[in-house]
Amino acid sequence: MRRRDMFRAVLAGTGTFLGLRVMRAAATGPTRLKVAYHLSDLDKVNFVLGNIKNHYEGTGGKVDIVLVVHGPALGAFKSKGISAAVSGRFAGLVQQGLEPQACANTMHGMDISLADLLEGFHAADKGGVVKLAELQSQGYAYLRP
Repeated sequence: MRRRDMFRAVLAGTGTFLGLRVMRAAATGPTRLKVAYHLSDLDKVNFVLGNIKNHYEGTGGKVDIVLVVHGPALGAFKSKGISAAVSGRFAGLVQQGLEPQACANTMHGMDISLADLLEGFHAADKGGVVKLAELQSQGYAYLRP
């Protein structure tokens, strides 16, 4: 009988401990989502900006979004000659917290500087694909619409 009582005590203690851990996790609230959007296709610029807008709206703004742009798509974000619709949409997303990253390799290849891009861009100095891998290692979900 003694072993059975000890087993029950250990089992009850373990259940209590696990229950407290679940309650403590629930008390801290939901974790903030972290998402990395990958954009390289010029013809998907508006589509991706729309997805990001929907992402902010769908989460009530409780999401950290990094947009990593490289390849031909980066040309769509040059401040000269950009449409007012894309410029305004992009600026609104930056105000909501979007962190746009421009691939330094693409910038070099296309002879573009940060000053040539819309306000808010940062340079992904090691390259766009390296930045995406770094973000994924930091727990960001990877999306390539």
